[in-house]
Amino acid sequence: MRTKYYWMCVAVVSLCSVLLGCKERPAEIFPVEGTLEADLVADSMPEQVRRTIADATKFHQYAILEDSANDVAVWVLQEVDNGTSTEGYGITVMRGTQSTTFPEIYHGKSPRALYLPALGHLWLFCGLMEGTGTMVECAHRICFREDGTANIDSTIEPYDIQCILCQRLRYSVDGERITFYDNNKELCTVTNTVTDMGGLDDEKPIWIGEQIRFDYQDDRLQVCVTPGVKFVTGLVLTYDDMPTIMAPVVSGCVGPLSIIE
Repeated sequence: MRTKYYWMCVAVVSLCSVLLGCKERPAEIFPVEGTLEADLVADSMPEQVRRTIADATKFHQYAILEDSANDVAVWVLQEVDNGTSTEGYGITVMRGTQSTTFPEIYHGKSPRALYLPALGHLWLFCGLMEGTGTMVECAHRICFREDGTANIDSTIEPYDIQCILCQRLRYSVDGERITFYDNNKELCTVTNTVTDMGGLDDEKPIWIGEQIRFDYQDDRLQVCVTPGVKFVTGLVLTYDDMPTIMAPVVSGCVGPLSIIE
């Protein structure tokens, strides 16, 4: 009887071991990689552009903000004198009769500006890298002195945002399913549908840095980041099926991450 009982116990233990061995192991979680290698704002204004703007007698510019109710406007320098390009540099901010020009600001192709009358300052969003599949912005907060002249109070660099998110934004891969995490908190799961690129890269498939833009929502500055996928074949990241991740930015700190639906 004892022998029969003994072998029954052995069978149960063996079955449990098999079941535990067959239990699916949780996917390993990895940090995302960053494409930006250095500060973009820190790149100095070319000397020939500085001289061109400084020596100009006539400016050709267009408005990106005209807030007549608060008597605030933002103009973008485009050309000077006889059509010489400013090469993407130069912003003029007006409040009342006062005009302040920031020749060193690189505004890119499609800058945006938003004035916040309750706070008395404006946000300027400038594209530092723009192209197919690429949109990298920085954010300048511009405040006003008592005489109406403007000054750059702070600048939020996309490289700094990337560095913060590379410490927090994580992912796991299960076949074609990619799950994103804010540290260990699950954010969402997406399914890759790209089938002609040889599959996801084995070592570092998920990157950020090529799509970083800013917005102002819910009375807060928000940063929006879309991760890209690196495949076995192809030299560029792919953004098909990828989520856009949003987070509030306050005093250089990035708040909780969420998914833009």
